[in-house]
Amino acid sequence: MHDDERRDGPRTPIELKVEYKRLNSFFADYTKNISRGGTFIRTDRPLPIGTDFVFKLGIPTLTEPVVLTGKVQWVITLEQATGNQEPGMGIGFIFESEAQRQRVLGVVERLMLDQLGPVLYDKLMTHRPR
Repeated sequence: MHDDERRDGPRTPIELKVEYKRLNSFFADYTKNISRGGTFIRTDRPLPIGTDFVFKLGIPTLTEPVVLTGKVQWVITLEQATGNQEPGMGIGFIFESEAQRQRVLGVVERLMLDQLGPVLYDKLMTHRPR
């Protein structure tokens, strides 16, 4: 048995807090990245593939942050970066169940409907980048 196999307990995933100051910033990020089941974090020092994350997304008008679990799926190092691709890491969200995924989507959908109204919400969600 190697030393790294004899841990006192499971490793705690890294916690990342993302505070959105404006709802429009969150909506733009959600429609561009988060709704696809993941997000991209720009960083000059991406973490290794397989690193676990706990995301706490602070969103205006919500009293509690939205908490998501994720894992680093792919990285672009500083050396690999190009004019079209910034360095960073792609994070895939992990849901314990379909019910948990639906709860998170429901919170976001209600927030967007309340703030944008059904017409703007529908336009934003049907014309989002793929």
